[in-house]
Amino acid sequence: MNISLPDALKSFIDEQVSRRGHGTSSEYVRELIRKDQDRLQLRTLLLTGAASPPGAVADADYFAALRSK
Repeated sequence: MNISLPDALKSFIDEQVSRRGHGTSSEYVRELIRKDQDRLQLRTLLLTGAASPPGAVADADYFAALRSK
């Protein structure tokens, strides 16, 4: 895959590669893609949790029951 970038973005990526210790711009882009995948997965989990019904109340009795198990 080849990606064309304007000079300003290429310079930015080259600088980030140097600062972050990546060997190549491809390594830097792969890291960005992985982070974006992680962000999307976390967002999906959060939205799923927000749409789910409320769970049991985590009060003192709840924790006492856990300790007794």
